[in-house]
Amino acid sequence: MTWVGLVALLCMQPLAACTDRGPVSTSPVASAKAVAPRGFDSATFDPSTPVDNQWFPLTPGVEYVYEGGALDDGQPIERKVIATVTDMTKDVAGVRAVVVWERDYTDGELEEAELAFWAQDRDGNVWHLGEYPEEYDDGKLVKSPGWVAGEAGARAGIQMVAEPMLDTPSYEQGYAPPPINWVDRGRTFKIGVGTCVPVDCYEDVLVIEEFERTKPQASQLKYYAPGVGNVRVGWRGKNEDEQEELELVSYLRLGARGMEEAREAVRRLDRNAFRRIPAYAATSPVERD
Repeated sequence: MTWVGLVALLCMQPLAACTDRGPVSTSPVASAKAVAPRGFDSATFDPSTPVDNQWFPLTPGVEYVYEGGALDDGQPIERKVIATVTDMTKDVAGVRAVVVWERDYTDGELEEAELAFWAQDRDGNVWHLGEYPEEYDDGKLVKSPGWVAGEAGARAGIQMVAEPMLDTPSYEQGYAPPPINWVDRGRTFKIGVGTCVPVDCYEDVLVIEEFERTKPQASQLKYYAPGVGNVRVGWRGKNEDEQEELELVSYLRLGARGMEEAREAVRRLDRNAFRRIPAYAATSPVERD
């Protein structure tokens, strides 16, 4: 039995509503101190690039590996995601962003390689400034629906607020109009959760619910451990078809060789993006920080 099936069996409910330690309380805690982040403004970012929000730290050289499963047309599939925080940066919408290189595998085959761009404002909010994905089928590139903030109607969005609190409004995680149609939103779902994954057990975990307004009762849950970042992915809602569940199985710092391989992969994808995405012309080529 896979870890997904085992955890669901032990909890006797979907992983979205439990952790390795059993069900978690969902009782809300109101906060009168919550302050909504200001709108995106390049003037609120420093020229330097550190992203050190405790829930979403991006330390160059750190690599996260997640494993788990999902459903594809109702059939179970295996999933693996590798996310590498590189020491490469890119100017997007007047802001110097950190570049994360991500690879998604389904049943052992590379399904997508992606560059994602993140930056932290002076208040401590982490912003999503765009992405360049390459999607593959049987090893062949089939599409690359990239977008960058400030171009072709796309907007930057909040990935992680500086001080997540319950009972606060949802926030836009970025926007790209059709045909890309990036309309993800996020909101604080739980605070103070305990969960265990193969890497470690964590206390005081934050759970963010990600969803689209056009798809009610279908959302993804992301569990963030302080000082580490995303350690688990779950789901909730009767209309959530994919039901993806992932857990952090490796959390390490790359050596010199691994970092150079990451830089080369980022440069290659970045060159591809300039050829395929017209809006990319408004950005700078990636460079080493």
